[in-house]
Formats: sequence, C-alpha cells, structure tokens
Amino acid sequence: MGKSETKAADRKEHHSRHRKERSPENDRNTKSSRNREREDRVRGDESGERHRDRSRSPPMGQRPHREESDVKPRIKQERTDRGYERHGHERHEPIRVKQEQDTGVMSIKQEREMNDQSRLDRRQHQPQNPFQSTEPPMAEGGEVPKEKEKVNFETSGALTEDTNTYRGVVIKYNEPPEARKPKRKWRFYIFKGEQELPVLHVHRQSAYLLGRDRKIADIPIDHPSCSKQHAVLQYRLVDFTRDNGTKGRRVRPYVIDLESANGTFLNNKKIEPKRYYEIQEKDVVKFGFSSRDYVLLHANSKDDEDEL
Repeated sequence: MGKSETKAADRKEHHSRHRKERSPENDRNTKSSRNREREDRVRGDESGERHRDRSRSPPMGQRPHREESDVKPRIKQERTDRGYERHGHERHEPIRVKQEQDTGVMSIKQEREMNDQSRLDRRQHQPQNPFQSTEPPMAEGGEVPKEKEKVNFETSGALTEDTNTYRGVVIKYNEPPEARKPKRKWRFYIFKGEQELPVLHVHRQSAYLLGRDRKIADIPIDHPSCSKQHAVLQYRLVDFTRDNGTKGRRVRPYVIDLESANGTFLNNKKIEPKRYYEIQEKDVVKFGFSSRDYVLLHANSKDDEDEL
C-alpha cells in the first residue's frame, strides 16, 4: 500500500469518527449524562441540608405541639392590637386600615397643628436681637432711601383719549347712559346788561359743550376768564312723582362744570365741579367772570318772556 493510500485511509477513518461523535444520539446521551450528574449534585446538597437541619432540631419528644385552633386567634388578636383588620372573606382582598376611634389618641393632623402653634408661640416670645437694628437701611452717602411709589388705580384718561376725541382734541366729558334728546323746545335767552343778544335754541341734541375753544364747543364763550371746555348743558331722563302720587319719567336739563378755572354759577351761586345741577325754568346761568346772563326758557313760556 502506498503513502497516498495510507493518508486517504487515515483521513476517511478520522471523518467517520468525527461524524459519529457529532451524531444526535451521541449528543442526547451526553446531555442526559450531564443532567444526571447535575441532579445527583443537587440531591446531595439537599440531603446534606436536611441532615444538618435534623442535627439542629430538637428530638421528637421535646417539640411543642401547636394546633391550628391555637395559632389563628393569636394572629387575629395581634392584627387587632396593631390597628389592622381584614374585611370580608375573600382570599385576596386587601387589608384596610381600621378607622380611628375616639380613644384619646391624637391624630397626625392634630399633632401637626399643635406643633405649628407651639412653633408660632416660640417665635412670638423670642427675645429681640440687640445687634439687629430696627431703623431702615441707609443708602450710599448716608441718605435714607425713599419709599417706592404705590400703585395708583385711578383713571389715567388714556381710554378717554382713544375713544372720546373730536377734531384732534380730547373731550373731558362723556354723556351718561340716561342722556336723552328733549321733546320740549328749550332756549337760552342771553342778556348783556340791558342788551338782549340772539336766542340760542338748545333742543336739537342731548348735550351742548360750552367753552372758549371754538373748534369743539357747541356754544362758544369768548370771555378770557372762561376755560376751553368750561361746562356742559345735559338733558337726562329722570324719575318724578305726579300730583296724584303716580310716578313717571321725563327729560330735564342739567348743567355740569368741567373743573373750569373760574367756575360756573347757577342763580349767582357757584356750583361744584363734576356734579349735575338741574336747571329750572327762568334760572340764570353764568360762566366765569363773564357779564352775560343765560336764561333758560322753552317755547311755551311766552308770558314769562313778556315779563322779562
């Protein structure tokens, strides 16, 4: 047999032996043998532990005998003493905390309130620190800092400036909700000393602005003592009581001063600014130091006109 044939036979024998070792049956046998060895080791450990436990446990004659009837009441009593109890008879129902009873025991909330009160009392009775100054801190240069200006909730006039502008001028006055146009034909009869000036018809709108600014004034007043926006003649719907006791509503004329420099006079009496004053028939209104008298009448008061 040649050299090459010997090598081929050895190679064939090696491959056949390798296939036999890797066969499923051989793997199964190997795994089973390993499992058996592992089980033997585990079994040996358990037997050793049992042997050790037996050596530690007392003899059979000295072991106390516990009955189930003795153990259960004791466990139930311990749960009751700790404040726990089991409601219901279901196996997996959770254990609920027993509600507090009036047994004189302080609750957590009461204890917290008591601690807060005691802490507050300690702070109130705490002695004052002698090294702490009660004077305000000094700023640089030895001057006491000025207090900050508080918030001012008064009206600034910015809203009026946006909503009540006429011909580029901000009007100081806004008509009230009860403003109405009169049905009676009211008139202003103007007198300058003994001289009678043209009549002003003041019934065509609900309000008339009187002032020195002709750009916005409904009734111009040219006297230098009068303000640009001096006063307003306003018609208002008000309640009144009739002679028979019944109540009604009617439109009446009023005058209001717009914080003028020299004031407005009703029957030679100066009126307060920003306040309505009712004008009766034949009342006289004056503005500032002007010598003109404004007498209020209406179309049906002819007899009164003759008397003037």
